Amino acid sequence: MKLTGAEIICEALLREGVDVIFGHPGGAVLPLYDAFYKYDQLRHILVRHEQCAAHAADGYARATGKVGVCVATSGPGATNLVTGIMGAKADSVPMVAITGQVARSALGTEAFQECDTCAITVPCTKKNYLVMSAEDLAPTIYEAFRVAQDGRPGPTLVDIPRDVQQELAEFDYMEVPQGYSDHLIPETRANLARAVQLIDQAKKPLIIAGHGVLTSHAGSDLVELSEKTQIPVVNTLLGLSSFPRSHPLSLGMLGMHGMYWANIAVDRADLILGLGMRFDDRITGRPGTFAPNAKIVHVDIEPSQIGRNVPTAVGLVGDVGAVLRALVPMAARGDRSDWLEEVGALRRAHPSLAIPRSDGLLAQHVLHDLDRLVRDEEDVVAVTGVGQHQMWAAQYLFFKRANSFISSGGLGAMGYEIPAAMGAQVGRPGATVWSIAGDGGFQMTLQELATIADEKIPVKIALFNNGHLGMVRQWQEMFYDRHFKAVPVPGPDYVKLAEAYGIAAERVDRPEDVLAALNRARNHPGPFLIEFVLEHQENVFPMVPTGASLAETVEDPRTAGSD
Repeated sequence: MKLTGAEIICEALLREGVDVIFGHPGGAVLPLYDAFYKYDQLRHILVRHEQCAAHAADGYARATGKVGVCVATSGPGATNLVTGIMGAKADSVPMVAITGQVARSALGTEAFQECDTCAITVPCTKKNYLVMSAEDLAPTIYEAFRVAQDGRPGPTLVDIPRDVQQELAEFDYMEVPQGYSDHLIPETRANLARAVQLIDQAKKPLIIAGHGVLTSHAGSDLVELSEKTQIPVVNTLLGLSSFPRSHPLSLGMLGMHGMYWANIAVDRADLILGLGMRFDDRITGRPGTFAPNAKIVHVDIEPSQIGRNVPTAVGLVGDVGAVLRALVPMAARGDRSDWLEEVGALRRAHPSLAIPRSDGLLAQHVLHDLDRLVRDEEDVVAVTGVGQHQMWAAQYLFFKRANSFISSGGLGAMGYEIPAAMGAQVGRPGATVWSIAGDGGFQMTLQELATIADEKIPVKIALFNNGHLGMVRQWQEMFYDRHFKAVPVPGPDYVKLAEAYGIAAERVDRPEDVLAALNRARNHPGPFLIEFVLEHQENVFPMVPTGASLAETVEDPRTAGSD
């Protein structure tokens, strides 16, 4: 039986297990929306801006482990997707973006809302496609989903002219592969013995667990290795929730705003086992100074990452889960009590999570109380924007389930927190999803409050309002001689704004009122916004200053060295 191109798209999405699409219609994609009308198995969520469709698909993918799907029309619809697509590329998030295009006969004529979407998105995607025939749609979409998921995950884009969506063709779809393979290339298997030898010989080893542990569903394998070898674990920002923060072998986050003890432990380590992470600049500090006493064993699915940023003693190319399942039986049981005591002494002497004294409300008060409130819940997700609130959330939240901390890392897109939380909540409807939002980023995508209200998505929004672009202000204070420029960011009455959208809201400006407000939001059956009015001069510590090494991590002068 022949179907239109638009119907073929819908059938292909169903074969791929897609149940939710985030999008915004327009002329070049109307044939597909006409097909959506007939395919009510595909839930379509109308965003108010196409960038947010991509961020929502990103949050959905991270929360579920499935491929996120977003749709936009040609021209400005497609270009508005680019920020979200690039964010997914930077953070290795599987996504398929579908864009409409002008009719084939109009291509290259500078027609209304025409742009070369494929050329624009080459650096933002793993692969993109311009489909010029309806009979090519099914195999192209099949390949787009495989490319998005295979190897290092990432986004793909399928650009489809309007008349191709209307053209008739036979529909045939290949069988969708299921599950993960533990296959390792011969070179990796050959290197395992050398890696195990280094692990067994190490006196002061550390594991750095990155986002790859989450994408490979290898959290339990990581716990098994850590416990067997008694090697403590630090996390990258995107690796948070791959290892339980409350575990006695967890040291929390390392890097520019990581825990003091984690950074110093890395500096003192004699072996670093990097799992599914890139040794990027936010982790390593000044080039050439990272872990000066350590040999590096690097596990990554992408061969080009091995040795790219730091010298590597042993590279293990492959899926992190597959490598760990081969590595754990080979590793010897360890007794590293001396090393663990040294790290423990660092933690006791340098309490990075001590909350400074303040007459006003601090973000640390809010996050400390939020962690107290929800730490024992089975399914809680925190989705942050980018800036000071992001770093404090990474420091203070100890959620225990995998994929419970979601943030824009590599691209660092402000405004990510609201649409991505929306996507995460849709993907995990039984979870309590908290959007940890900064007032600067919130103003970039606050129009999605309309989507949240319209779709009755019960996201809880903790809005940190310090009236400033906080991280920019901090850098201007510390590194630009206090030349404050363009950092105050006045906003509306956020409570009234939320209420205008039909969302329950309240304002909190005292530490003693935080916990009760959080509890009211958690127990409210729908979306809820709390505006926390914060001190605007608060800085994030610990901090590795620009151009410094991890050994030069700066503590908060108000809490450094206290017990």
